[in-house]
Amino acid sequence: MYEKITPPTAGAKITFKNGEPVVPDNPIIPFIRGDGTGIDIWPAAQKVMDAAVAKAYNGKRQISWFKVYAGDEACDLYGTYQYLPQDTLTAIQEYGVAIKGPLTTPVGGGIRSLNVALRQIFDLYACVRPCRYYAGTPSPHKNPEKLDVIVYRENTEDIYLGIEWKQGSEIGDRLISILNKELIPATPEHGKKQIPLDAGIGIKPISKSGSQRLVRRAIKHALQLPKDKQQVTLVHKGNIMKYTEGAFRDWGYELATTEFRQETVTERESWILSNKEKNPNLSLEDNARQIDPGFDALTQEKKAQIVKEVETVLNAIWSTHGNGQWKDKVMVNDRIADSIFQQIQTRPDEYSILATMNLNGDYLSDAAAAIVGGLGMGPGANIGDACAVFEATHGTAPKHAGLDRINPGSVILSGVMMLEYLGWQEAADLIKKGLGDAIANRQVTYDLARLLEPPVEPLKCSEFADAIIKHFG
Repeated sequence: MYEKITPPTAGAKITFKNGEPVVPDNPIIPFIRGDGTGIDIWPAAQKVMDAAVAKAYNGKRQISWFKVYAGDEACDLYGTYQYLPQDTLTAIQEYGVAIKGPLTTPVGGGIRSLNVALRQIFDLYACVRPCRYYAGTPSPHKNPEKLDVIVYRENTEDIYLGIEWKQGSEIGDRLISILNKELIPATPEHGKKQIPLDAGIGIKPISKSGSQRLVRRAIKHALQLPKDKQQVTLVHKGNIMKYTEGAFRDWGYELATTEFRQETVTERESWILSNKEKNPNLSLEDNARQIDPGFDALTQEKKAQIVKEVETVLNAIWSTHGNGQWKDKVMVNDRIADSIFQQIQTRPDEYSILATMNLNGDYLSDAAAAIVGGLGMGPGANIGDACAVFEATHGTAPKHAGLDRINPGSVILSGVMMLEYLGWQEAADLIKKGLGDAIANRQVTYDLARLLEPPVEPLKCSEFADAIIKHFG
């Protein structure tokens, strides 16, 4: 079954039922050490995870680690350009849950991105990136503790699908010609737009099924959060890209108000319900006027549509959501992508889960991580219905490799996410406590130590792991 690796003799497989893992007490979990600083941060992360599991469960639970290969380390074992060998793919598919350090993006040959390849091969459609602050972590913001968000980024569509053609290529030129001469003129809303003949061209597919399965997982996650954090914000650029990003928003609302009708309320619905609660005798038209400040300037047709919307909402959900019942539901709202970038800085405590498409999520998750201390403290997970891969979110930093100085926090916190995914919350909580206490006591690696005032002597990567374990208590 395997060419160059051998699974552990002890341990059992994780299986999946209805998209959720069924976890034995001794799961076999494949791990990819990672390139560059992976040589330092993986041993530190594994040590912390093993110590937390041992302390939390007194030997009743244990992870059987299974080393598999990807990136430069895989090429050393399997040969040139073998960045992602079949052995590794087979192991991840067989055992269901894996964790990895940072991987090099191949240059000059091989595949475009190992991370993207893993997501697409295993249909890991949800990239989940929590961004929360640990007290004492240096941050460029005055109040980083106000930010506590989870970014749900669609992983398999959008421009990251990688369907594009180079400028001057035969197929690219043919496609531009067809668009310019046939398809654009046949679409009146495009007017006289034309694609420059010297352009490269890419395709941005956003599907209803892909959008809704991401939003479904985001809403399910919100239902597990404390009441004051039960909110899902659909982030999009639908004011410009109406049939891709705008459709993502519309499909998200459709899912929330059908499949999760009893558990959710949209922001606009909450306005309608609240207006009637404040004034039970409020007319439909006056309610419409309050939810749309420009109501009186609209055409009669548009006014009628908004009044009909108010009537439909009240008829449909007043009995289940009215009289304040909506306040106990998951709030689903939406924000324009460029607006949310400034709002997570100016009003961060107003947001909880941000669900968005691939490119928006790429930018947004890194920007949020910067507020709470940078990518060194940023965990990540790629989750599908039959597989999950947890990962460091930063690069390989090869100039620091082997120096025992890099911050292992990203992989350690990704391990926390993995333990929570397995249902091993007690072990996850130990790590969060240990990490938080180590940072609060200014026991940190050089990347954080150099930003502290006054400066402190940095810990080595391995010493930081030891400090976390000592703070388990």
